[in-house]
Amino acid sequence: MKNLLGGLVGALSLNVLHETYKRLDAKAPRVDLVGEEALSKVIEHAGYAPPTGDKLFTATLAADVISNALYYSLIGIGNKKDILLRAAVLGTAAGFGALVLTKPLGLSDAPVTKSSRTKLLTVGWYLTGAMVAGVVIRALKNKS
Repeated sequence: MKNLLGGLVGALSLNVLHETYKRLDAKAPRVDLVGEEALSKVIEHAGYAPPTGDKLFTATLAADVISNALYYSLIGIGNKKDILLRAAVLGTAAGFGALVLTKPLGLSDAPVTKSSRTKLLTVGWYLTGAMVAGVVIRALKNKS
């Protein structure tokens, strides 16, 4: 439960950072657009009509928080002293994954690769979410 809670806090921090910054900078990563495209394709592949507008945004945000929380919860598996190292590795891997896996998955990579700054922010945001998760997981494990 501690790992899941820490993962959830990291995922929420990632999404708050993303949702806030995209309103301030036109070159901000738009991972939300990649997620909406992915969710729409999965739903269409299943034979259903995907939601649109606010419903698609909400469904994508929920799926993103859940999937990132589960991913970030992996940070707590293993030796307690290596939690922050695992956070750094997993966060960096997630960021680079967002950059290099979109095209092979049949998705547009433009929302996350439109500029060098966009690429750097994409990796940085996933790293930030992971580090938040790592700090929370470490604190929760130190309490017990």
